[in-house]
Amino acid sequence: MSLLFNAKPGVNERTESVKKKKSWIREWTEAVIFAIVVGTLIRTFIFEAFVIPSGSMERTLLVGDFIYVSKLSYGPRIPITPVAVPFTNHTLPFTHTVQPFSTIVQWPYKRLPGFSKIERNDVIVFNYPMGDSVIFNKKFVDENYYRWAKFPHGYDSMRAKFPPPLYRPVDKRETLIKRCVGLAGDTVTYIDGRLYINSKLAYAPPERQSKFFVKMPDLKPMDIPTAQKYNINPQYDAVKDSVTYIYFLTFPQADSLRKIGATVDLRVSDLKGGSFLIFPFDVGKYPWTVDNFGPIYIPKKNATIEIDTCNLPFYRRIIETYEGNKLTVNDGKIFINEKETSNYTFKMNYYWMMGDNRNDSQDSRYWGFVPEDHIMGKAWIIWFSTGEGKIRWRRIFSLIR
Repeated sequence: MSLLFNAKPGVNERTESVKKKKSWIREWTEAVIFAIVVGTLIRTFIFEAFVIPSGSMERTLLVGDFIYVSKLSYGPRIPITPVAVPFTNHTLPFTHTVQPFSTIVQWPYKRLPGFSKIERNDVIVFNYPMGDSVIFNKKFVDENYYRWAKFPHGYDSMRAKFPPPLYRPVDKRETLIKRCVGLAGDTVTYIDGRLYINSKLAYAPPERQSKFFVKMPDLKPMDIPTAQKYNINPQYDAVKDSVTYIYFLTFPQADSLRKIGATVDLRVSDLKGGSFLIFPFDVGKYPWTVDNFGPIYIPKKNATIEIDTCNLPFYRRIIETYEGNKLTVNDGKIFINEKETSNYTFKMNYYWMMGDNRNDSQDSRYWGFVPEDHIMGKAWIIWFSTGEGKIRWRRIFSLIR
């Protein structure tokens, strides 16, 4: 009798121990799931953190700036690819090609109401428009498949070196940050490095950076004290001749150097015959350069334009890829979805993006229009900044303008 009585507490203790262990595991599991769900909702619908990896927006944004991007400003974009590993984008960490998402479910583009509309000169984060097809091998990833595929010899070289390109849906493409200089319905022109919107000289951010030819009074490279006084990077980009050097400067910095006797001139690309890298990639019809192009009409939702073989290079990718139509050209005639046509009505708004560091930025000059379904959010605030081996205290909690 006493043995049976003594045995029961032991059994109860083990049962309670198992229950406690299960409860502890369950608590941690629930906490992790809750954190993932809340974090995903915040990242998708409220704000998302990014770090600036390149100098294309200098000196508005610097390499090493950590920023928050508001999803509420223009309205949160509903996920297009909902089946995905949380907190990842297009590639699983520590891999080159493993995609952490599935395209088995693809939702149509929708956006919840926001606090404001996109305005000219907003700094915006968006998905790379040309990033739907990516070429790669074990040591190399190139976001711009179309740069290779544009020419027969480049395409053959690509096929010999790389497997078939990876496809990425809209919301799983590389993220970029630029300034929206042109809205839907605007006409943009770039003349000798100066931007014009609807034939008027456009606003130039005071921190916008360009390349300048600089000849100092002593005919030598800029000394360190002078560079520090005007907050200039003393490392020159190139040498024009034995006394003239090329520096990245803001326009106020250029004015400051002129006041101390330096000869400072804006560097403008003088490439003859245009560049095949510049949108719309047709040097025969449009021999444009990085500093001289346009005019270009930016498509607006529900706007109808006349199309022909002359302006088709501007809008073909919109019609085929961004808006999902079948387009063919036979004997100079344009067919959309098997019907001959001479006009087209756009289904979305489009935008023209440029980096503030105009001479060191891959932007709309190289890939054209940004569709509205690629827009992620508005760059809002710098919450941390580090560079040159130190914390940039003055930049922390500064608004992005």
